[in-house]
Amino acid sequence: MSATIEVDDQTYRSLEFAARMSGSTAGDVVAKLVAAASIPNPTTSEEAEKTKTTIKVSVYADYEGHRTHGSYDRDTSRIDITSGPLAGRSFKTPTGAAGAVVAHYKPTVSPNRNGWSFWTLDDGSGNSLQSIRHST
Repeated sequence: MSATIEVDDQTYRSLEFAARMSGSTAGDVVAKLVAAASIPNPTTSEEAEKTKTTIKVSVYADYEGHRTHGSYDRDTSRIDITSGPLAGRSFKTPTGAAGAVVAHYKPTVSPNRNGWSFWTLDDGSGNSLQSIRHST
C-alpha cells in the first residue's frame, strides 16, 4: 500500500537532502523519523516503575554515640532508614530524617537540623550529603 503526504517545498528539499546523505529515499527518511518518534512511552504507573532508574546513595549519621544508616534517593530526595531503631521508616527529606534521629536519641532537645549536613556519604569520603545535593 502506498500513501501520499503533502509537505511544503522547504520540507521536501530537506527530506531529499537527508535522503541523499543517507543513501536512501525521502520516503525512507520519513519512515525512519516516524519509527524513532513512535517509541512507546510507559502508559501505566507499573510500566513507568519498571523503566525508572532510581539512583540511591548510602548515607549514615552519627548522633549521640549511635550510627544510623540510610539510603538517599537522588530522584526524590527521600531518606530510607536502614539500620537501628528507626529502620524501615522513610522520610520525604534528609532534614525530616535527621529530625527523627535526633528526636529518637535525645528527645529533650530541638530536633531541628539541616539534613543535608547531618547525613554523611557512606563511601569513605567523609563528605556530607550536601556535597551531592545538586549533582546528577
